[in-house]
Amino acid sequence: MSTQSSEDFIVLGKISSVYGVKGWVKVFSYTEPMDRILEYGDWTLRQGQKLIGVEVDKGRSHGKGMVAHLKGVDDREVAKKYSGAEICVPKDRLPELDEGEYYWYELEGLTVINTEGVVLGEVDHLMAAGPGNDVIVVKGNANSIDKRERLIPYVDQFLLEIDLGKGEMTVDWDPEF
Repeated sequence: MSTQSSEDFIVLGKISSVYGVKGWVKVFSYTEPMDRILEYGDWTLRQGQKLIGVEVDKGRSHGKGMVAHLKGVDDREVAKKYSGAEICVPKDRLPELDEGEYYWYELEGLTVINTEGVVLGEVDHLMAAGPGNDVIVVKGNANSIDKRERLIPYVDQFLLEIDLGKGEMTVDWDPEF
């Protein structure tokens, strides 16, 4: 494997289990739409700190999820060893975004401050709560007003500014919520 570290990659999904007896795996995709995960070419699988390069030779939607076949993996028992692995690609393979658009991984770890300058915590992660209803999960830390977890809708009404350089996100959010 190359000299890239785990931080050079972005997680696009996860292999949840095996599918069938011919080496196919079930894939949970974080991409939108979910089958976009197949457009990134070869994957790097991360299991703990171990990185494994694999080539996806087939894939398709299946029910509410995806299934994929990894080149050279033609047996259920071999495919089983990849269960639970995170599916990663190098960050530099992600498409450029327009001004004011961000990948979720870029927002994770930002300090969240409201319009009165109160530190609410930091962005732990984001979650999709339905079409157009993404939510920022903010967890209190040593620098925040309290240790509460807050769920803030990812909409212009509440999200006022993102400054990746300063590592801050400004929100219009009452600390009591």
